[in-house]
Amino acid sequence: MLWRYVKAQLWVLLCGGLVGPIFLAVYFATGQDSLLRWMFWVGLLITAADVLIALALANYGARTAAKTQVLEQQGVLALAEVIGIGETGTRINDLPLVTLDLRISGPGITPFTTTDRVLASVSRLPMITNRKLVALVDPATNEYHIDWERSSLVSGLMPATFNVAEDNTTYDLTGQAEPLMEILRILKAHNIGLDNMIDLRSNPAARQQVQAVVRRAAPQQAAPAGVPQPVAPYIAAPASSTAQRLQELETLRATGTITESEYAAKRQQIIADL
Repeated sequence: MLWRYVKAQLWVLLCGGLVGPIFLAVYFATGQDSLLRWMFWVGLLITAADVLIALALANYGARTAAKTQVLEQQGVLALAEVIGIGETGTRINDLPLVTLDLRISGPGITPFTTTDRVLASVSRLPMITNRKLVALVDPATNEYHIDWERSSLVSGLMPATFNVAEDNTTYDLTGQAEPLMEILRILKAHNIGLDNMIDLRSNPAARQQVQAVVRRAAPQQAAPAGVPQPVAPYIAAPASSTAQRLQELETLRATGTITESEYAAKRQQIIADL
C-alpha cells in the first residue's frame, strides 16, 4: 500500500501538483516575507489537496487490485464478444475513451449483455476490432473485469502455438477463440499463469488436458515426421463483405483512428465498389 501511495503521489506531482511545494519552498526561502504570505496558504492548500488525491488514488488502486485478485481466484473465465462500439468524445492522455457493448457467456454463467467504457490504446485496439475479449466474471453477481493479457491470446493478437513432443508436431491455434478459452480455463484451474512460453512438463495433469484440446482443435494440422498425409485442397478465404468493411470503418471512426473526412472518403469508396 505504501509503494502504491508513493507512485500515486509522484503521478499527482508530475500532473501539476508541484505548484504547492514550490510555493512553500519559495515562501520559506525568502525568509517568510509577509508580502508572500499568500504563497504559504495557497501552497499549503495545494499540497494538502495533492496528498488527499494521492491517498484516494492509492485506495482506489488497492480496491481494484483486491477485486481483480478475488475474481482471479474465484471467478470464471468467460468470452466477452464485442457487439457494439461507441464514441464518448472523451480522450484521456490523448487516448480515445470508447464504450463497448459486450455479450458475456461462459460455463456456469447465464449469458448477459453489458456496457463498459475502456481506453482504446494502440495495444487494445486490435483486440477490440477483433471483437473477442476475455473477462473474469463472478457467477453470483455478474461482476466482471476485462483481462487484456488473456484477450490478446484469444483475439489472435498473440500467436498460440503448441509443441506436442509425442506427436512431433507444432499446432497453431492462433485466433481460435473456443479452444483457446478452454485451454485458458485449464491453466487457471491449475494456477498456471499466462506467459510468453509455458512448459507443462512439470504438470502432467494440465499437460494431458491441454494436449487433448489442441489435438481436437487442430487434427492432422501438421504431419508427424516420416508419416505421409493427404494433401488438402486449397480453399481461398472469402473476401470481407461490404457490411464487415463498413463496420470496421465505423470502429476506426469511433476510436478516433481516422478523421471525419477520411471516414467519409473511405465510406464512399466502399459503396462505390458495390
